[in-house]
Amino acid sequence: MASSGSPSSGRASSGSASSGRVTSGTASSGAASFAGRPSSRAAGEERALTSVAAGDRYRAPEGDGPEGARPQDLPRLWHVTLSVSGEEADLKELRRALEQLAHDHPFLLTSRYAVDHAEIRYWEEARDLHDAAAVALRLWGEHRQTAGLPPWEIVGLEVIDRQTYHQRLAEGYGPLPATPVGVHPF
Repeated sequence: MASSGSPSSGRASSGSASSGRVTSGTASSGAASFAGRPSSRAAGEERALTSVAAGDRYRAPEGDGPEGARPQDLPRLWHVTLSVSGEEADLKELRRALEQLAHDHPFLLTSRYAVDHAEIRYWEEARDLHDAAAVALRLWGEHRQTAGLPPWEIVGLEVIDRQTYHQRLAEGYGPLPATPVGVHPF
C-alpha cells in the first residue's frame, strides 16, 4: 500500500501500513469523523486493517483459477469494421485522407477504398460492445476535418470480440491474416 505519511493525506504512515495496523489520530480530523460520525477510538489506539472481498463483479476466466481473476468491466479488444459511402471523391485525396486517419488512429489495421465507398478495419479497446460501437460511430465524423475525409455517411458497422474474430478465422471466414495492413484500393 503506497502512502504519503502526511497527516492531511488521510493515510497511515508507511510503518503503520506495512504492519497492517493504523493508529488513530494519524488521519486529518475530517477523516476521523466519516459521514458525520465521531471516531470510536481514542488517539493513539490501533485498529487492524481489513480487506474487502472482490464481490460478484470479478470472475476467473475459465481454467485460470483465482490468480487469473479480472473485473468483467476491464477493457477488452473488439474488432471493428466500419463501412462508409457517398458521392465520388478523388482517389489520391481519399488515399491521403485514409493514411492520415491511420496515423491519427493507431490501431487501424486496413482501409480499403474506391471512388464512392471505403471500409476500415481496426481494433478498439473498450469496456463492452456498446462503448466500442459508440467510438466507431463517431470515428468518421470526428476525423473528417483533421484527416480531410469526404463527407460520406456510415452505411455499415460490425463489432465483434477478439474470441469471435479468431474463431471466424479458424473456420475460414473473415479477412485472411495475410491481408496486408495499410490503405489499399478494393
